[in-house]
Amino acid sequence: MKPDRLRTAARRLATVPALVVLTPVAVAGFAVCLLLTGPVSLLLRGAWRPVRLSGFLVLYLAAELVGLALSVADLFGPRGSLRARSYARLGSLLAFLCRAAVPVFGLRVEVTGERPPASAPLHPDRPLLVLARHAGPGDSFLLVHVLITHVGLRPRVVLKQALRLDPCLDVLLGRVPHCFVPRNAAPRHTTAAIGALVSDMGPRDALVIFPEGGNFTERRRRLAIRWLRRHGRPHEAARSERLSHVLPPRTDGTLAALAAAPSADVVFVAHTGLDDMVSVRTLWQGIPLRRTVRASWWRVASEDVPAEAEQQADWLRAQWARVDSWIDGRS
Repeated sequence: MKPDRLRTAARRLATVPALVVLTPVAVAGFAVCLLLTGPVSLLLRGAWRPVRLSGFLVLYLAAELVGLALSVADLFGPRGSLRARSYARLGSLLAFLCRAAVPVFGLRVEVTGERPPASAPLHPDRPLLVLARHAGPGDSFLLVHVLITHVGLRPRVVLKQALRLDPCLDVLLGRVPHCFVPRNAAPRHTTAAIGALVSDMGPRDALVIFPEGGNFTERRRRLAIRWLRRHGRPHEAARSERLSHVLPPRTDGTLAALAAAPSADVVFVAHTGLDDMVSVRTLWQGIPLRRTVRASWWRVASEDVPAEAEQQADWLRAQWARVDSWIDGRS
């Protein structure tokens, strides 16, 4: 057995039993939270935060168990359609979690811009590169859910390696094109992996990438600007200082995707509403959600994307300034 398969098998032998054990523990924890904090929240008209969080954890783990069971059943179907069934399972899992977040957390989503119905993809004969802002818990789940369920696309996602510890996502994403990026991975390895991931994309395929490399926080913005100055890029640093709501985009991954898929249209996604939840304390205080999650996206046709790498990098930064401006108008 190849080393990668050995590591995958070993990881799943640990994470799947852990999921099975953790689920009844979470159910017990939810019952305790309901009994101990429910009456107080009811009397004082509180936020029900312990009940909401523990209840959503139970729903999440239950969805994981069902998803794993169905993914095993999928192995006995026609092999040629395993990828399609895996996308369907992933879409169903994310749709369930997003629906559950509405009553549990008060999630409200409002999307504007060029979102098409599922029957009319952005361009029927081209793949897509979807470049999204990263800010707040669950924004990547919401985006992939919309792409699969509402737009009818097959997203290929660049994810952090830590998400492999989620057993259901680990299995489902392992059956569709994806790219897990190890922490502190060398840039050339990441760009090579992204290039390979998009090289065979066709119609209705979409690469999802977060050029900022992580969730936005003010501290990360300051550190990114300091890094640019320290590495002799004062013009980029000055340009980034004019951005208030986004991190300066890391261009290497996007340029690798553009080079490997020159015929792809590019979609930019801006959103706000989850920005303030950047720590355990702010996450706790932000439940239930008081703000509507607002998102907008716009498409750039492949023929309107600059051809040279240096021009593409400047173009990406200009688009990211547009993301920042859109957010500023809704803050």
